[in-house]
Amino acid sequence: MAECGMSITAIAVSFLITLQLLTPCTAIHRRADHLIPQSDVDLLEFPLNLEYLEAEFFLFGSLGYGLDKVAPYLTMGGPSPIGAKMANLGPFIKDIIMQFAYQEVGHLRAIKDTVKGFPRPLLNLSSESFAKVMDRTFDSKLKPPFDPYANDLNFLLASYIVPYVGLTGYVGANPKLKSAASKRLVAGLLGVESGQDAVIRTLLYERATKRVEPYGVTVAEFTQRISELRNKLGRAGMKDEGIVVPKDKGGEGKISGNVLAGNEYSISYARTPEEILRIVYGGGNEHVPGGFYPKGADGNIAKSNLAIMAPSK
Repeated sequence: MAECGMSITAIAVSFLITLQLLTPCTAIHRRADHLIPQSDVDLLEFPLNLEYLEAEFFLFGSLGYGLDKVAPYLTMGGPSPIGAKMANLGPFIKDIIMQFAYQEVGHLRAIKDTVKGFPRPLLNLSSESFAKVMDRTFDSKLKPPFDPYANDLNFLLASYIVPYVGLTGYVGANPKLKSAASKRLVAGLLGVESGQDAVIRTLLYERATKRVEPYGVTVAEFTQRISELRNKLGRAGMKDEGIVVPKDKGGEGKISGNVLAGNEYSISYARTPEEILRIVYGGGNEHVPGGFYPKGADGNIAKSNLAIMAPSK
């Protein structure tokens, strides 16, 4: 019996060692009762950077405070955002933005219930940060500087900058995911992010011919210029469109209204994490932080890009 017991123990130990040797190249992350490959973990953690930004921008814009008050545990001790403040919103737009805000809190919880995540990165949500983006869209300094918190329209235009980038990131990540749990999560996140983007674009489309004061430029042109800038920074071709496009670029080449952006098949565009970093850093270089992320984004994918020295000019 003793020999039999030792034999069983030896077999069990041998099995465990063999199992360990079979899985070194595909590290498995266990959380929330799911087995998630490390490659999925990296792809799921990366969008936390955008979710943090959206949560803080929408919370502050509608409530005047952010995650530090609403859900401090989600920040994991990360620094408070720079320059975020309550926007001068009317009741209707404020209500919509508040809905978005709490949805983003839910997104943060959903991702962190699946993977560990990382602390909130330093975010620059100041008026000056958004003004620099708008200056780049027009290749000149707007006077007075664009203020995203000034009114409904300005806040909607500033909001146009953010959710769509995250949306394209989820579209890009989905085919690379391996586990069913990861795919379910990203599909659910993509559905709501797409809805937010559609609402923002619809509200702007309703105002397409309205001129943004005091600049005398229509809302439609503002969106087109923002989209052109994102295409330029992303350096991966045309993956962005304004709310009004030439008729031959609209749905089936038959309409210029463009409430939902899509390719020639009206399918959402996809972006890689590197393309997204080029856009949100504001300089078209995924290795050089800046823009909304003064110290860079977090997670393995973002950090691996920061570790690569930018080429000297």
